Amino acid sequence: MSQLTYDGKVAVITGAGGGLGRQHALLLASRGALVVVNDLGGTVDGSGADSSAAQKVVDEIRAAGGEAVANHDSVSTPEGGEGIIQTAVDAYGRVDIVINNAGILRDKTFHNMTPDLVDPVIDVHLKGAFNVTRPAWIRMREQGYGRIVSTSSAAGIFGNFGQANYGAAKMGLVGFSRVLAAEGAKYNIKANVIAPLALTRMTENLMGAVGDKLDPALVTPIVAWLSHEDCDVSGEIYSVGGGRVARVFIGETQGYYKPNISLEDIRDNWEQIRNTDGYQIPANLPEETAMFFNVLK
Repeated sequence: MSQLTYDGKVAVITGAGGGLGRQHALLLASRGALVVVNDLGGTVDGSGADSSAAQKVVDEIRAAGGEAVANHDSVSTPEGGEGIIQTAVDAYGRVDIVINNAGILRDKTFHNMTPDLVDPVIDVHLKGAFNVTRPAWIRMREQGYGRIVSTSSAAGIFGNFGQANYGAAKMGLVGFSRVLAAEGAKYNIKANVIAPLALTRMTENLMGAVGDKLDPALVTPIVAWLSHEDCDVSGEIYSVGGGRVARVFIGETQGYYKPNISLEDIRDNWEQIRNTDGYQIPANLPEETAMFFNVLK
């Protein structure tokens, strides 16, 4: 079969100075994409900055015959997001792909969590996706094409001890992406989400013996596919790591219906309410609302 390429497509990848983002940048560039490598160069908790992180990846791409430019703006501010996308426009005239990958960690059990642990995590993961995607979105609408991939986490989708801030931000990206999928449909803009498992500096102390099987490069193929013009899905979530790729979905049970439902009705029919037999997977709010209308009519 023919090899997938990205000739002429401009890809913006945040947090691409190492780990997952670096692998995304290397693969897309090797297949012909023109890449903006964004990285503030901060530590895992978001402090500090080092412009060499992004430039090293750019140098690596160029040494391999690809084309890339570096950007060192922070995704955590609207001005930073604008600057990242403007770098793409100045260098290549357009933007076709946005991969929201930048992230930080400030873990703490919830009863010890303070605003200085919450706000920066929300600012980078969730607001960062808003800040970078919005200026790109305007251009994608105008050109009638765009691909957006945001990096969620099982910590948000399924929950993880000590990560209320991170989990909230990561699940927020699911809602964010599903709205973009709905709004982007008529403009040929697709928005999807990954929940990766990989050995990076953010996870190196958590993986133990299995870490050597979790090469970040094994996450990139699904990101690249969701970024490709041939990929026609939107608003979906994919768990990926160690060579395994699986779809994660949000389903709804058939539930229980009774006009003038009472507290005791809920108690007495709790098992039916929770029974997953015959569940449905609504693609958007209208489809979920239709499940109500089908019962109520």
